[in-house]
Amino acid sequence: MLSKTKVKYIQSLGQKKFRQSEGMFLAEGPKLVTELLQEVPQKVQEVYATADWIAESGDLLKQVNCVSVDEAMLEKISLLSTPNKVVALVKQFEAADNIELKNQIVLALDGIQDPGNLGTIIRIADWFGVHHIVCSHDTAELYNPKVVQSTMGSIARVGVVYKNLAEWLPAAKKEVCIYATALDGINVASDKKIKEGVIIIGNESKGVSPRLLEMANVKLTIKRKGKAESLNAAVAAGIMLSHLTSQ
Repeated sequence: MLSKTKVKYIQSLGQKKFRQSEGMFLAEGPKLVTELLQEVPQKVQEVYATADWIAESGDLLKQVNCVSVDEAMLEKISLLSTPNKVVALVKQFEAADNIELKNQIVLALDGIQDPGNLGTIIRIADWFGVHHIVCSHDTAELYNPKVVQSTMGSIARVGVVYKNLAEWLPAAKKEVCIYATALDGINVASDKKIKEGVIIIGNESKGVSPRLLEMANVKLTIKRKGKAESLNAAVAAGIMLSHLTSQ
């Protein structure tokens, strides 16, 4: 069982201010928690799980303090509408001060507001072998529960940092080419594959800000064939990476 103090502490991590002050976040569900235990076991501080999940997980839990809880307790500490067997208390990742830009592709996210979009973009980046994402300060918080869940474990493999993009991009431009999504850009399907560069993905409704667009070496667009007004930001990121990355 968990003490009232521990329950209150876990519940407090549903709020951004407590996640920031404590340097912790929650991960939930068998797939996500299993991936974190496999990839970054040193970051997982405690696991609270049903007895059946603990029995199924076996050796995976050898390096972590694991507490058996019943469904009622799981519901108390879970941030999900439908709790799923396990909740993990995880230490936040260290943000890299300097990102090596040569010979790799980096995503820059300009004001991505929706937590689900950010989490999905992190997962897409992981799929295409992109190891770093640089977010503007007005992009959704990395440790928002919806972001964490949407990454499906990719949060452990993709480094995410927050910077003033207007200050960071000019320095990045001295090392690699800057690409930006724009309605008046070159059709991404006709552009060549790239091995390095920064790809800017814009805000869901406003796109890439004019100031950042001016910094881009190349503007790219996804040509529309139907009548939809726009693409989801995560979908756009996936299409861009699919066309631009070397297979």
